[in-house]
Amino acid sequence: MRRQEPGVTQPRPPSLAEQRARTAAAERKRQERLEQEAEEARRRKLRKRLLIGGGVTVGVVGVVAIWYAAASPDDVEAQCTQDGVVVDDQYCDENYARSHGGYSSGGFIYIGGTSYRYHYGGSSVPVGQKVSGGSYTIPKGANVTTKSGTTIQRGGFGVSNSKGVGG
Repeated sequence: MRRQEPGVTQPRPPSLAEQRARTAAAERKRQERLEQEAEEARRRKLRKRLLIGGGVTVGVVGVVAIWYAAASPDDVEAQCTQDGVVVDDQYCDENYARSHGGYSSGGFIYIGGTSYRYHYGGSSVPVGQKVSGGSYTIPKGANVTTKSGTTIQRGGFGVSNSKGVGG
């Protein structure tokens, strides 16, 4: 046959080698497609794990932050008093009392027969005024400071009375 005529000429059947090559090529394509699908599934699974892990981390950090904020100690101001009237902070200082012949006992500071003690919380009033509200009992777990900035007690997370003064 020298010429092929369209519609009349029949293609010759593929040889055995051609059949094997076509089958091998089809198998390679199928294998590549399966590997590609497996890789995409692995990536989706990894991405999902990362998103879930990130969400859990953010949630845990949020819970810890809320717990820490709720557990932070309150700030309370202490005022030195004599018979319910606010006096200068120095009178409630143990060192000041000792240097002036006084002593301290059970939250009271005695100087020359007069007793001084801290009043906690309540409204802040100037020296010479009577205290209102609050208590003479030191609040547990609170940051207690005086107007002059002296720390009487640092509160929070198991820290107890740092100066030994209280009432």
